[in-house]
Amino acid sequence: MERLYIEYDMARFTRKDITLVDMELYDGRKFEDLEPRRLFPTTGLEKYIALLNKDGVEQGIIRDLRTLPDSERAIITDCLNEYYLIPHVEKILDTHFKFGVLTLKTETNRGPVAIEIRNILHGIKLVAGYRVLIRDGNDNRYEIPDINRLDKQSKALIEQFL
Repeated sequence: MERLYIEYDMARFTRKDITLVDMELYDGRKFEDLEPRRLFPTTGLEKYIALLNKDGVEQGIIRDLRTLPDSERAIITDCLNEYYLIPHVEKILDTHFKFGVLTLKTETNRGPVAIEIRNILHGIKLVAGYRVLIRDGNDNRYEIPDINRLDKQSKALIEQFL
C-alpha cells in the first residue's frame, strides 16, 4: 500500500468528536473517524501527523501542519491539543529533594501542582535547547514550552536538574 501524504489544500477536514475527524480528499475519497496522532510527539509537534482509523491503521500522514489552510490546520491542532493535553508549567515556586524523590512545587496553566519525580535522569528532559519535558512518578507529563520565558527564580530552580 502506497503511503498517502496530505499537503496544502488536497483534503478537507470536519471535526467529528473531541479527537476525531472526517477527511475528504480533492479526488472524492472519504475517510471517517480518523484520529490525528504525532509520529514524533516530543520533537515534531507540527510535522508528520498520522491519521489513524478506528483499528489504528494509518490512512494518511500530514507532512507539515503549516502547509494546510488555516481552517484545516485549526481542526487538526484542536484534536491534537485535546489528545496530548499536557499542563504547562508557568512558574516553579520551590524544589525539595528527599529520599531520592524530587518535588517541584509549581504553578501550571491548570492550577498549582506538586510534581514528584522519582528518577531525575529520566523524569526531566531538555529538548531542542529550550523546551523541558517533565514526567512524574505516576507517568503524568508536564511541559515548560520555553525555559527562557520563565522568571529568573523559576529558571534557576529547574536548571540545576537539567
